[in-house]
Amino acid sequence: MRIDAYNAISQVYGANRSSGPKETKKEEAVGRKDQVSISSFGKDYQIAKQAVADASDVREDKVSAMKAKYSGDVSVDVDDFASVLLQKYNAAAV
Repeated sequence: MRIDAYNAISQVYGANRSSGPKETKKEEAVGRKDQVSISSFGKDYQIAKQAVADASDVREDKVSAMKAKYSGDVSVDVDDFASVLLQKYNAAAV
C-alpha cells in the first residue's frame, strides 16, 4: 500500500471540501417552500377511488330479485349431481 498516494488523494478531496458553496446553497434553500401539484389524472383517480370506496359491496336490487326468483325448495337429483361431479373430476385429473 502506498501511503504517499493516499496522502495526495486525501489532500485533493480535502481541497474540494470548502465550506463556501455549501453555505450559499443553504441560504438559498431557506427561502424556498415545498410545493405539491396533482395532475388532472391524479385528481380523477382520487375521485373514482372515493366513489368505489363509498359504494355498497352488495347490490340490494339484484339480491332481492334473486331471492324472489329462487325462493322455496330446490330439488336436486342426487344421481345426476354425482355423475356431473365425477365427470368434472375426471376432466380435471387428465
